Amino acid sequence: MKSFLFVTDLDNTLVGESGPLTILNEKLKQHREEYGTKIVYATGRSLRLYQELYSKNPLLEPDALVASVGTEIYFKNSNNIVDRGWADKLSHKWDKDTILAITKANFPKLEMQKESEQGPYKVSFFLKEDAAQKVLPQLESLLQEKGFDINLIYSAGADLDILPRRGNKGLAVRHLRSLWKIDATQTVVCGDSGNDISLFCQEEERGIIVGNATSELQQWDRENPANYHYLAQAPCAGGILEGLKHFGFIE
Repeated sequence: MKSFLFVTDLDNTLVGESGPLTILNEKLKQHREEYGTKIVYATGRSLRLYQELYSKNPLLEPDALVASVGTEIYFKNSNNIVDRGWADKLSHKWDKDTILAITKANFPKLEMQKESEQGPYKVSFFLKEDAAQKVLPQLESLLQEKGFDINLIYSAGADLDILPRRGNKGLAVRHLRSLWKIDATQTVVCGDSGNDISLFCQEEERGIIVGNATSELQQWDRENPANYHYLAQAPCAGGILEGLKHFGFIE
């Protein structure tokens, strides 16, 4: 046994099955104390909504939080001060106010999500699945034409996030790996939906797709097979336990 970097999405990945979560917490807590394993939560939630979830669920304190679909990074014991180095990387060719003006003027089918889900490097909308196939390529083309280097993430057939090109969970985790000098092969990432796909695209990080994963993530996995990805049978924390044992990170 040796240390590793454990990264997981929260809703419907780590959180969702209380019994397996208790077992997983015990194993991760012990592993962190004995070997120095680091724990990172990578969530689409804003910092405030993450804190709400944290207050209502038995979660371990993470060593870092990747929030707002990878556009914000916070470290524990630092009063929730954002990682400015990561923020600086995201600022290239990004202008939130202009992007909002363009979307409002050209795409009436986009419905703004509530203010708590917006961020300095994240603009979030609701978009119905039947309209997405037409709207997404048009939106991406127009924003690129206007000089923006952006990344569109559409998940669960409803949620659309417009982010800087470098703004996603996977690249945020790569940034942390670089800071902590942790190899990809000693990193495991866990997710359940489309906004977790970027977690599984970074070098050869070990990936666990929980058994309750959405069809879009399962389809992506079928189209991008890799022997360092594992599709679990069990849902949520039970699937994570299954995958950690499969890769030999825990016994």
